[in-house]
Amino acid sequence: MPDKYIPLPEFPVLSDLWDSLKNEKRPIIVYGMGNGADKLFDRLAALDITPSDIFASDGFVRGHSFRGMRVKSFSEIKAEYSDFVILLSFASRLPEVIDMMTEMDREYTLYIPDMPIADVGEYFDKDFYNSNYNEIIKAYNRLADLRSKNTFASIINYKLTGRLSYLECCYSTKEQLYSEMPKDSIRTFVDVGAYTGDTIREAKEYFPSLNSAVALEPDKKTFMRLMKYVMDEDDLNIAAYNVGAYSESREGVIFASGNRNTTVSATASYKSKNDAVDLIRLDELDLMPDYIKYDVEGAELEALIGSKDTIIRHAPTLLVSLYHRSRDIFSLVNYLADNYPNYNYYLHRLRCLPAWEIDLVLVPNK
Repeated sequence: MPDKYIPLPEFPVLSDLWDSLKNEKRPIIVYGMGNGADKLFDRLAALDITPSDIFASDGFVRGHSFRGMRVKSFSEIKAEYSDFVILLSFASRLPEVIDMMTEMDREYTLYIPDMPIADVGEYFDKDFYNSNYNEIIKAYNRLADLRSKNTFASIINYKLTGRLSYLECCYSTKEQLYSEMPKDSIRTFVDVGAYTGDTIREAKEYFPSLNSAVALEPDKKTFMRLMKYVMDEDDLNIAAYNVGAYSESREGVIFASGNRNTTVSATASYKSKNDAVDLIRLDELDLMPDYIKYDVEGAELEALIGSKDTIIRHAPTLLVSLYHRSRDIFSLVNYLADNYPNYNYYLHRLRCLPAWEIDLVLVPNK
């Protein structure tokens, strides 16, 4: 983590990644297949940008086709084109993959487009930055230290440029993520978006006094895997609920994928498979938490609204994910700071591609 100050982009921003791609004369080559590539191709088509080719790593090419294009190997791409631009369309947390992308970035022009995870069609481009600049500055100024502000600025710069260098200049380890928390005094953990119990297992590692947990997981298949962990857990008293946290208690829908991209809503989507799920206000569970984690794939604001009484009464340490929607990185910071001024706000991003794993840690002033 650099000690020097990293500035936010100068206002107003006049160009962004998408402008660079519109003006690009070299072939634009997409790296990767799957859901991320689908979203990227849709975004490029909306901007009248046409990729010249698509490739996968040499060991993964098995005669695939994608969007009517044969998926080539990187070796084929290098043999066919003398100079080209690479657009990365997949995510990774693996150090070896990130190191490979760093090497690729040294030899070629590599962009990693910022694509919102929650399907709202709101992209963090120059117009978005300029129109939300005052809110972005407000959120930046509410962060507690230079490291958090540098992390914030590097993420914003990345979102506008797609450049790997901004992701690699500022990131935290898991140890740093937990370093500001009052670890010895955390005994009860509420895991909002518990998945299969991985963050409860992680909490056991970092909180030596932890003795109980409450886990909320809306996806039925994932909940079954969570319950297997709960039944096998001997050290903690865990209560698990197959529900989604929301701003009101009602029946809702879950956009189920069986993985971490599952999210909940009060309304159905024509683009996704919708399954019924119970949505609850966390306040109704009448809990006394020392620590609450919110990672609910785009429904963080609604979950926080439904937790307001609990947070005010018990002032728990909070961890809130900020990367599912383009505006999360500033709008959630501002919502929390407006409602809970007696907290210190620390921003962390774990090393990954693209700018996912962004977490706001709130530590109460006690």
